[in-house]
Amino acid sequence: MKKFILIFVAIFLCGITINAQTNNKKSTLPTVTINTLEGKAIKASEFSNDGKPFVICFWATWCKPCLMELNAMAEQYDDWQKETGIKIYAVSIDDARTCPKVIPLVSGSDWGYEVVLDQNSELKRALGVNNPPHTFIVNEKGEIVWQH
Repeated sequence: MKKFILIFVAIFLCGITINAQTNNKKSTLPTVTINTLEGKAIKASEFSNDGKPFVICFWATWCKPCLMELNAMAEQYDDWQKETGIKIYAVSIDDARTCPKVIPLVSGSDWGYEVVLDQNSELKRALGVNNPPHTFIVNEKGEIVWQH
């Protein structure tokens, strides 16, 4: 599993470099308002990492592959932060029916990254996300350089 994670990080870092060299037109994050787990409204366009790249992962409580991905990233997150300074935003797209499950799930998990709620799917729609898991890599300038 550690080899898989290390390969993922290597591909991730190479992808930023390659895409930055080949893609001249990059999109930025929209000014859509979403909420923190505490209920504070924040704008997605204000996501940042002090001038370093960051990752946005769309997920849902009912998505088993999402939970596997987030748990795998949580295992390596401290090491990734020390090595690269990377930051992860986990954006829950749970709707009103399943959103009450988010806080208990996050509280019971050992996720060291920030979790936010896109309960009305505004950010999901603005970025063209169809199904989770969906991941974006944003460079130090706030430009989306990769997605999958």
